[in-house]
Amino acid sequence: MIAKLTGRLDSSGDGFAVIDVNGVGYLVFCSRRTLARLPDAGASASLAIETHVSQDHIHLYGFADAAERSWFRLLTTVQGVGAKVALSILSVLEPAQLVQAIAAQDKAAIARAQGVGPKLAARIAAELKDKVGGMALGPAALAASAGAAVTVDLDPAAADAVSALVNLGYRRSEAFGAVVEAQRRLGARAPLDALIRAGLQELGT
Repeated sequence: MIAKLTGRLDSSGDGFAVIDVNGVGYLVFCSRRTLARLPDAGASASLAIETHVSQDHIHLYGFADAAERSWFRLLTTVQGVGAKVALSILSVLEPAQLVQAIAAQDKAAIARAQGVGPKLAARIAAELKDKVGGMALGPAALAASAGAAVTVDLDPAAADAVSALVNLGYRRSEAFGAVVEAQRRLGARAPLDALIRAGLQELGT
């Protein structure tokens, strides 16, 4: 199995790149995020690879980093999410954003991807919810500063603070991250009004 390709970028297009390795051109399917990070044609390029083999083809999927490849693998474990849909999701949400969207159960953020309807977005959020418990949510979340595992379920005050911020027009995943960070700073017993004010400050920075 091919796990990595390093060579010269021969060409790229909508959803693919061709990597020339010692004169052999490998067609690699990529997310828009990965394609945007590739150099100009003719320059050296390296991609982490996931190889899919079936009876009638061998497809290579390329990723700018190992985190994106890990999420590709995880997404394709969900019923109804094939390689094309997984790449579509990773085109609109980078790994850290995807962790936060699932932890926050922000189905609307996931549904922004082409080919992902409300039902599939809900299934992805539900099935992967327990699997993000040990992942960092990025700089706006508890694990970034405390180094601890993230708990997806919020206490009542934090949950109400998230709902209040959503009602003010913020995306659920943004509100979730802001409230988690606010609670980290203020303590687990912080009252609702304090969490809302601190959450707004986080969103304003």
